[in-house]
Formats: sequence, C-alpha cells, structure tokens
Amino acid sequence: MIANILSIAGSDPSGGAGIQADLKTFAARSTYGMAVVTALTAQNTKGVYGVQVIPAGFVADQIRAVFDDVRVDAVKIGMIANAEIAETVADILSRQPGVPIVLDPVMIAKGGASLLAEQAVSALRDRLLPLATLLTPNLPEAAALLGEPEARDRQTMAEQAEALRALGARAVLVKGGHLPEDESPDVLADPAGLTWLEGRRFQTSNTHGTGCTLSSAIAAELGKGNDVVAAVRTAKLYLALAIHRSGELDVGSGHGPVHHLHATS
Repeated sequence: MIANILSIAGSDPSGGAGIQADLKTFAARSTYGMAVVTALTAQNTKGVYGVQVIPAGFVADQIRAVFDDVRVDAVKIGMIANAEIAETVADILSRQPGVPIVLDPVMIAKGGASLLAEQAVSALRDRLLPLATLLTPNLPEAAALLGEPEARDRQTMAEQAEALRALGARAVLVKGGHLPEDESPDVLADPAGLTWLEGRRFQTSNTHGTGCTLSSAIAAELGKGNDVVAAVRTAKLYLALAIHRSGELDVGSGHGPVHHLHATS
C-alpha cells in the first residue's frame, strides 16, 4: 500500500523549497503527497521578497478536508508563519493520535529573510514541539528554540538536542551543516540515547530547500512504517545524492535547488 504523506508548509514559487520541494520529495520516495498551504511567498533562488500569510481558519479548513477524507500516514510541518497558525495546527493534530509528525521549525530562509514571526517561536515550542515524533532544527533554529547561543561544536550540539527532547519531542535531529568543519555531522537524540550521523559537505551553492527536503524524506519513510533511526538514515542518503547531482539542473543564479528526482534521470 502506498503511504499518504501530508505537508503543512509555505509555498515557494521557484520550486526549490516549501510545499513544492515536499511534494517532489514525497513522489521521489514513492509516496502520495498532499499539501496544506500556510503562506504564499514571493521568492526565488536569490531571496524572499514578500510573504502573504493564509488566515488560520482557512489553514484549519484545509487540514480538516484532508483528514475527513484521506488516510494520512505521516505529517511534515514546515513554515507555520505565526502563532495563530501554530495553535490551530496543534489543536487539530492533537486529535490525530498515532500519526507520525516531523516538525521542521522553519524560521529563516537561506538568504536570511525571517519566515516566522517572533511571537510564534513560543507557540511552536510549547504547542507543536510536544506533538513531534521528530524535530529537525538546524543550529540557528535549535538555538532560537532554546534561547541559547548557536552551537559551534559537537558537544554543544548534543547538549541542545537533549535539551530540545526534554521539551517534549520524542526524538530530535540537530543538523550540523552550520558547523565550521569539513564534514556536516547531525546528531539524533531519541529514547535510546545519542546517535551521530556523519555527512559529507558538498562544495556547492545548490542548497536551497535542503531542510524541507530532508524533513519530507523522513516523513515519507515514517509513513511507510520505518522507525526514526532508519528513516533518518535513508532520508540523509537521498538528500546527499540530491545535492551531489544538483549540478545537472540549471535553476536560478543564487542558492539553487537540489535534484529531487535524481533517481529518475
């Protein structure tokens, strides 16, 4: 049976991030993708030029329409934009026990633009984080959620992963792409302890939407019934190949997208 995966996130008209990246990833991972839009953005590979937030009530209508009709095997949450949407999403998903939830706390775009209102950070931390099967912050996002300085070494990464898990998430994957190292290590904190997942750092500017892509690939694997560790390992391999083959694309002049459909070309 093909798994049905729902993305609750913002739109990227250039196709490299947001729901567009999520749907490509779901398809690439042999699952059926669905999307609830929380915000429209005017962006491309060079930056974000505008954001139009969808009313929270209509976000709720979209989510209810999906759950009222379709079996949902996993949910990925990306850009939530503001506190009202965070509260709304949490209220609805809290009534869907047993559905794996991957929470990617999208706060800042690759070009530096803010994608999350300041007051929404506490709502995300207090309402959505405890519902998460897996939280997937990068180093700046982990620091913002904890109100701490950004980690600059592996020990601090591990400490912050455990601190975030103590806030209620069942597992936390802190991504080390911002570390000043030759490699790009991630650390997974789950009930079994800490697991380090090493990763190669590719010399490329084609990194637009990597966080969206990874979290969506993990959600797809969880929706298939894989456990968190297996889902993360499989998703990291998929993303690494998508980055490695991103040079086959010719999209934009800034931070280009990864090659989501590399396995079909």
